Amino acid sequence: MILARQRDVPLNKDASARFLPWLIAFMVYLATLALAAAIAVSNVSQAWDTALAGKLTVQIPPPPADSAASGQTARVDAVLDVLRQTPGVRSAEQLGRAEMTELLAPWLGEAASSTDLPLPALIAVEVAPDRTPELATLQRRLAEAASGTRVDDHQRTLGRLLEVARTLQLLAVLVVALVGAAAVVTVVFVTRTGLSIHRNVIELLHLIGAHDAYVARQFQRHALRLGLTGGLVGLGLAAATLGALAQWVGQETGAIVPELTLSQLQWFALAGVPLATTGVAMITARVTVLRTLAKLS
Repeated sequence: MILARQRDVPLNKDASARFLPWLIAFMVYLATLALAAAIAVSNVSQAWDTALAGKLTVQIPPPPADSAASGQTARVDAVLDVLRQTPGVRSAEQLGRAEMTELLAPWLGEAASSTDLPLPALIAVEVAPDRTPELATLQRRLAEAASGTRVDDHQRTLGRLLEVARTLQLLAVLVVALVGAAAVVTVVFVTRTGLSIHRNVIELLHLIGAHDAYVARQFQRHALRLGLTGGLVGLGLAAATLGALAQWVGQETGAIVPELTLSQLQWFALAGVPLATTGVAMITARVTVLRTLAKLS
């Protein structure tokens, strides 16, 4: 109904009616992609945190080429004995050849399945969160059981990854804030231009008894119409881009690239970007008109 009301100020004939929707569409497009990136990074961080919490990996390098195959088996058994006797270790299981091949496939491709490839023995260790063993002591004991044995603490690596993820989220939020500020500045400029162009019409409305609030509603409805038009276009372009990215990432998911998915609630949040942009445009237009007319009166 608000879009269908009579317009006493012919704002639809301004040049802004042609270029402002495209500017808003571009801003909504960037803001939606930035917000989607922040949400996706948050989802991946939580998935990594859940998957790696309370887990260690013990790597036992292969013995020299001239050593007997039974030598590596003895080294693995010795490491397993140490791990299972360590307080705080819930379980310790050696990964099979098939599991190791699956882990290395994203990096080595078909070469990962070669039997001639000397691979270290890997032991997956699960520790109790409230009784995590002291890693330096554990590292020393394991090295005594089998020289060259190394303990990989996923939490340490995960901590660095989470710091990077938080930085990326802050950058995405900064992009959204900058886009919002640019939208405000653009609407202010367009509104002031409209006030200058239609100054005679506005003075005539004042003469016949129209208040500043009435004139402000004219610009507010104009901003609503243009904001919705541009916002929906920007949202459509962003949805197409995200769909293409999701399809591409879905083909590359694995150990290196995790699966990137958004929940239904998160998609609704993205759909609210054009509505928020339209609201900002309306409020900005109204405040700009009221302040400008107050200075002129």
